[in-house]
Amino acid sequence: MSRVCQITGKSVMVGNNVSHSQRKTKRKFYPNLFIKKFYVPEEDQYVTLRVSASALRTINKKGIFACMKDAREKGFLK
Repeated sequence: MSRVCQITGKSVMVGNNVSHSQRKTKRKFYPNLFIKKFYVPEEDQYVTLRVSASALRTINKKGIFACMKDAREKGFLK
């Protein structure tokens, strides 16, 4: 599985490790992902999603059904 949030589309970013002597080497910044199971009352079923911490806050604010609808429109969720 790739490290991509299924709600927000957040994925791995690339940057540099910078030492004290300013020597730069490549590194990766990983999103803070969780595998969570959500109950969707509109579909009367449970859905397992890989979501970031910020996506959990969005789901708490807007609701799981609205977030899944937006993610499908943006192409993050099938």
